[in-house]
Amino acid sequence: MGTAQAPAMAFAASVITGLVALLHGYFLVLEMFLWSKPYGRRVFNLTPEKAEATRTLAANQGLYNGFLAAGLVWGLALGTEGHAIRLFFLGCVIIAGVFGAATVGRKILYVQALPAAIALALNCAA
Repeated sequence: MGTAQAPAMAFAASVITGLVALLHGYFLVLEMFLWSKPYGRRVFNLTPEKAEATRTLAANQGLYNGFLAAGLVWGLALGTEGHAIRLFFLGCVIIAGVFGAATVGRKILYVQALPAAIALALNCAA
């Protein structure tokens, strides 16, 4: 890759990685705080009874999504020194997305794993 393209690729990698981190921050809020609220129930197509019965599990899941977001932000904050950290956490997001798609619903593959895979490819290319 030419020297003029390298900064642009690194910038694109950082932007997409940041978007993946923001998504996981959003997932944290949805799963930890909004799960049994009308908005959360609408997003996840839950009845009030199902939402209440699964609220603790969802909060736990949201906490893990927060850890993924924190790891990505950590990697971004370190700049070039955080490259390996970004790759590790993006890999974790992809694995979680593939597992979620296989066990919960295919939509997770597109909402979680695909953006992370794009970010991982850009980080590798940068």
